[in-house]
Amino acid sequence: MLVHAIALKNYRNYESLTLTLDEGINIFLGANAQGKTNLLEAICYASLGRSHRTHQDGDLIRFGQEAGSLQLAFSRFAAKSRLEFLFARGRRRKISLNGEPIRQKELVGTLNTVLFSPEDLFLIKGAPAERRRFLDGEISQASPAYYHELATYQRLVAQRNALLKRIRERRAAPAALAPWEPQLAASAARVTAKRLEVVRKLGMLANLMQRRISGSQENLALSLVIDGSGGEAPPTVTNALETWYNEKLQECRENDIARGATTVGPHRDDLMLAVNGVNLRSFGSQGQQRTGALSLKLSELEFLRSETGEYPILLLDDVMSELDADRRQALLAFLRKEHIQTIITATDAAYFPRAPLGTRYRVAAGQVARL
Repeated sequence: MLVHAIALKNYRNYESLTLTLDEGINIFLGANAQGKTNLLEAICYASLGRSHRTHQDGDLIRFGQEAGSLQLAFSRFAAKSRLEFLFARGRRRKISLNGEPIRQKELVGTLNTVLFSPEDLFLIKGAPAERRRFLDGEISQASPAYYHELATYQRLVAQRNALLKRIRERRAAPAALAPWEPQLAASAARVTAKRLEVVRKLGMLANLMQRRISGSQENLALSLVIDGSGGEAPPTVTNALETWYNEKLQECRENDIARGATTVGPHRDDLMLAVNGVNLRSFGSQGQQRTGALSLKLSELEFLRSETGEYPILLLDDVMSELDADRRQALLAFLRKEHIQTIITATDAAYFPRAPLGTRYRVAAGQVARL
């Protein structure tokens, strides 16, 4: 998978930009607030249909302008395609693939990317919602079916929560929950079964990365912590999970009515990481936590390759300054060996070896020049 070119018009601080990319490593150098991250954001947006920095598409339009656009030329298995996004203030954005209009759900999985930013270094010690978002985003890129199932599950949770509030306010009877809970349990079971499958694969890949980066000194283990299990291992087969969720929803019904919210299900689960048997979030050192986050992101590359047949595009946003020299060297060695198309932003060329490495660009005030 390769991104060949990107064209921006009135996107963030870019009035007009047309840029071709190298098939290997692309390094964008420049001071802060010059537009480096905007380039990565645009590629990531083309992959997921949303920004990792804002929930409002209007924020992507250049200040003082009413409309903007993003175009991306890419290839999968050597088949070339073109994505286009049109933005206009006060109107819904338009997406097209090879000139044909598509919807958000049809976009996911078309172009795969992995974004690693300084915020991801805190993925380990952040809130469970951040780790769920990471896991769901990764699975969705490899499996559009999972993306649709997750959307279904979230809709069912919202509908049950609305009904729980009505029951609490005595505007509906508890019996009204009966038609919803089997649907919710079935969807929850499918979401959890897929998460368990992926976490097993990710665990093996992440451990290989952790051992490589740590010089074989550390082993990394991943596990899905299923809310409501009480420390006991819940079933892993979809049918058994469906029965288990049905039972849990009934057990929690009285408490859920009092709270007006569903208190059991995949929307409350967590991803736990442990190094040499020690919980990384609670007891890992800062260096171990950063290595764990890096290993998790690199395992995402390998997972998507195993599921789709190609490496995704790797986007590294100013992470070199957050890694020590050994981790930087290990990361660059991995990228050179696997021939992964990578777009890196940095403020200082000193983070990279003096020997020629990829193609370098200078970014200043929304202008990009090849060095």
